[in-house]
Amino acid sequence: MTGPAIPDAAPEAASAAAARAKRWGDLRKRALSAMVLGPAAVACIWLGAEAFTGMMALATALLAWEWVHMCGRRVRVLPGMAVPLAVLAAGVAAVQDNVRLALFVLACGFLVAWWFARSMAATLTQPALRLALGVLYIGLAGIALIELRHDTEAGRANVLFLFLVVWASDIGAYLAGRMLGGPKLWPAVSPNKTWSGAVGGLAAAILVGLAAALAFTPAASLLAVVAVAALLGVASQAGDLLESAIKRHFHVKDSSHLIPGHGGLLDRLDGVLAAAPVAALLSFQLGYGRVLWAWG
Repeated sequence: MTGPAIPDAAPEAASAAAARAKRWGDLRKRALSAMVLGPAAVACIWLGAEAFTGMMALATALLAWEWVHMCGRRVRVLPGMAVPLAVLAAGVAAVQDNVRLALFVLACGFLVAWWFARSMAATLTQPALRLALGVLYIGLAGIALIELRHDTEAGRANVLFLFLVVWASDIGAYLAGRMLGGPKLWPAVSPNKTWSGAVGGLAAAILVGLAAALAFTPAASLLAVVAVAALLGVASQAGDLLESAIKRHFHVKDSSHLIPGHGGLLDRLDGVLAAAPVAALLSFQLGYGRVLWAWG
């Protein structure tokens, strides 16, 4: 007589191993890219406004290139050329501490890009408004970052705080979401993001924000730091969702393939693009020379 058949565990083990590999398959590339790009960004922020401005010029040019290509256009000819030209011209005005002029240039660049795209509608693969919106999407964040860093008293602390909080939110959301899983945050926009990831990202943003703020100002109000870090963390995650919605709208997985494990620069800086204007508004309300968490 033969005993009852024992189920073969090998297929289940192989399936579990494949699921783990899929879940963490991009971790090595993401870590290596972060190890290269992170220190370079911190160095530019730390060295001063000139180095940071150079980094911003390169970043905004690449961001504009990605946006134009997602719209099915080329940056070497109009209307695609209008996007990087407007963004960079607005950045030049911001470097000269003329925010009103920078905003005016962005508005004009938006209208020019829209007008040229409309006039060439017969050859467009995407509607004109989508192309023109890239001027505002990239340009407003660029102006905000330049203004934040050009505050010689608190610029270094504010921009480092912003970047560290956004990075922490991104890493915390990635790790918590992959480890815990659970209900989806907004499956219609981003099928991989979970509520556990959102909570993990927010917690990481607050913890890293507290550490960064106390390193700069040991006597800082903990409540103020938590509030500002949470606000920027939420803005960062909203930017991540917005970028997911944009990519879904354009029917692309990544904005480009510039960064291994991350896709394009728009994929990497989606949180910064959303959180930077929020940080700039906070800084404007506080006044020159004050750190973002100096409330109360």
